[in-house]
Amino acid sequence: MQQGESYMKVRSFQLADYVTVTHLLEKVLPEACYDETMEAFARQLSWDSELVLVAEKEQSIVGIIIGTIDNNKGYFYRVAVHADHQRQGIGKTLIETMKQRFVHRNVSRIFVAGDIHNKTFLPVYESVGYRATDYSRAEQRLRITSGY
Repeated sequence: MQQGESYMKVRSFQLADYVTVTHLLEKVLPEACYDETMEAFARQLSWDSELVLVAEKEQSIVGIIIGTIDNNKGYFYRVAVHADHQRQGIGKTLIETMKQRFVHRNVSRIFVAGDIHNKTFLPVYESVGYRATDYSRAEQRLRITSGY
């Protein structure tokens, strides 16, 4: 860590984070994406809050990743990083930490939800080793069918 850089911590979402995360998503995401993401965020919290991670710097939440598991497959659903903290490796760290969660859950394969809103973030996924074949273009939005 270089001088002037602050320590970043990735941890599971906590209920006390809700207002801060909601404001972060509202600032970072386009309106249509925000509405979809908030629906998916609420569903994922009710299913498995351990698959919602936040990045903290100086006790402030600067990023979030929402993942899900469906039929033994892990999906990166949405990553959002505060504009003042982009291009600092936060998105990559969130992706790597979520990947570790998926691995610990013994998922058979990991995909990136390839919806229209994730297109701008695809180069970040590619920079950590995901390829076009790892993008799921399913029409369903973060929906779990039968258990995992």
